Amino acid sequence: MTVIEVGQPFPMGASIQPGGVNFAVFSAHAERVELCLFDSQTHKELKRYDLHGPNQEVWHGLLPEAGAGTVYGFRVHGPYKPREGHRFNPNKLLLDPYAKDWAGELIWDDAIFGYTRGHVEGTDSFDERDSAPFVPKSVVVDGADYPRPKPVTKRAFSDLIIYEAHVKGLTQQFPGIPASDQGTYNGITSAALLDYLDGLGVGAVEWLPVQAGANDDFLVKRKLNNYWGYNTLGFFAPTQRFASDDAIQEFQAAVSALHSRGIECWMDVVYNHTAEGNEEGPTLCFRGLDNRSYYRLTDENANYLNESGCGNTLDLTHPRVLQMVMDSLRYWVSAFGIDGFRFDLATILGRNPHDFDTRSAFFSTIRQDPELQNTRLIAEPWDIGMGGYQLGAYPPGWSEWNDRYRDNVRRFWANEDNTLPQLADLLLGSYQSFFANKRGPTASVNFVTAHDGFTLNDLVSYNTKHNEANGENNRDGHGSNYSYNHGVEGETADASVIQSRERAQRNILATLMLSQGVPMVLAGDEVRNTQAGNNNAYCQDNPLGWVTWPEAPEAHPQSQFFRQLCRLRKNLPLLRQTHWLHGDRRDNHWGLPNISWLDEAANVMTAEQWTDSTRKILLMLLIGQAEDVGVKSDTAALIVINNSDRELRVPLSTPSLPIGRWQMLLNTADCSNTETALASSSHVLISPKTVALLHCYTDD
Repeated sequence: MTVIEVGQPFPMGASIQPGGVNFAVFSAHAERVELCLFDSQTHKELKRYDLHGPNQEVWHGLLPEAGAGTVYGFRVHGPYKPREGHRFNPNKLLLDPYAKDWAGELIWDDAIFGYTRGHVEGTDSFDERDSAPFVPKSVVVDGADYPRPKPVTKRAFSDLIIYEAHVKGLTQQFPGIPASDQGTYNGITSAALLDYLDGLGVGAVEWLPVQAGANDDFLVKRKLNNYWGYNTLGFFAPTQRFASDDAIQEFQAAVSALHSRGIECWMDVVYNHTAEGNEEGPTLCFRGLDNRSYYRLTDENANYLNESGCGNTLDLTHPRVLQMVMDSLRYWVSAFGIDGFRFDLATILGRNPHDFDTRSAFFSTIRQDPELQNTRLIAEPWDIGMGGYQLGAYPPGWSEWNDRYRDNVRRFWANEDNTLPQLADLLLGSYQSFFANKRGPTASVNFVTAHDGFTLNDLVSYNTKHNEANGENNRDGHGSNYSYNHGVEGETADASVIQSRERAQRNILATLMLSQGVPMVLAGDEVRNTQAGNNNAYCQDNPLGWVTWPEAPEAHPQSQFFRQLCRLRKNLPLLRQTHWLHGDRRDNHWGLPNISWLDEAANVMTAEQWTDSTRKILLMLLIGQAEDVGVKSDTAALIVINNSDRELRVPLSTPSLPIGRWQMLLNTADCSNTETALASSSHVLISPKTVALLHCYTDD
């Protein structure tokens, strides 16, 4: 008869050891922990073993002769006193928080709840039904069985263009991907998709969550699912949703494929809450292992603090919870070669215990971790708690999603007044937001669209959200979109409206790509993808939520325009500087400030012009010394933004402009993508509703 040996309290989770598998799981308040083994085919429970411990609050044991592929779970005994924060229920099979693979799927049955739903005592009641037939199980993985992905040579952060994408949404309908690989990790390895991404010029793909999670009961009832995946439960396991067979191997191959093209692979990670929801949610893992340790609870009745807006909040002030998050990050870097992380609702991670603190345990730990030193760290700098909006407050080494950039660029191009001074600051990298914390322009991840909200096409096609397909009577999603439909709500055959919308999209893309900071685009925006006005397509795992690709996406006019923007950004270091521009340097070939703001007559803007609330015209002159921007001679770029209804006649020979050879590199009124030489003494005509980029250089 096999007896479980003492084993070790480390490493956490299931690890292959000489002679068997060591299991280690944290629970500070448990009285007894059982390891449950299951048949790998039928998932019938076979055997239970009492783990040894607790040792440093860890329960552990070495199971002889066990190996990779062993299917298991835990049952944890302890007090069931919800009003004291304890919700132990050994009738509920629990996932291993460190499980690197899962077997089976979650089935929404009343047995998965620790309390009896409908009982007069509510969540204080105790449910005795066995949840094992309805919940996924953990699977032992031998990391030695999987090759490590090929690394990528990282570029300077300022050189990157970020492409936010969903694995299925990107690959489900992309032309050239075999039908069997559509919507999967394998689809990412398709030569057709890799050629396309490589040709675009993007430097990093930021994937929406790929960590294993759970669907929502209310979505299942509506025959929908949590398509975006922001409902994580397994912080070490790649979701099986996008796998043909072996999720680990297939996602590793996808990362390697991107790396082979010089493209970094980032993950959107959700460590702020779990899929167990509030006190009325199911008992699947953390709640049953040690509710008081894993979650932040109220002092009065031990219900959940909901700073995430998703029912619960993980407590990263607890050392074992913080350890789990750090172990998870290191695992994705070491086993999958992940190059960066975007932290969903990152303000929660830095609460210590209630107020945001850049010296919190999380920030201090991640900053000194040697395995994460070369990893990109991106914060979504807000949550719904008090003082949750923290744009610009993150410590050195972090960059942030800049929603101030998003909203003000939208407002400017939607023709709102009082937007010009804000636009100027955004073009310079959002100095007002990031300078005080001693970070440069690359702290700002600039974006106008992302997964959450309108696509770029819908931003210029709808004045209001249209989320009826979500089944919530259009109550969900943001109400303030700062969008402009150009006179018609939704799709239209009116050629003049279509033309205006296409120009508007080019203007927004040009503004994004000509701004200091690091630009991020939403997958599909470069081919005018639409979600029919749905600005919260989190549950639309169907053509509405997937990118609709043209037959030849690389030939789409907007795709070609975006490629032009990527080339311009690559070829003009002036557009991606790492230091702030104050206009205080004149040590260049022309003796002009390194940044100037000009009017349509190419004269320096006056205070009266800056305070004109209706003004829609702005010229930004950038001048860089050769050694500062890595070119052979001093160079200058003039960005002309004309959101007015009149044509501009801009002179090129005023004292405020450099003397040299001028070229028109970009003109959103002209889709020919051709560069035009301009005589140094001429004027340049800029059409209404246009962004233009002119380049000046000398013959030196």
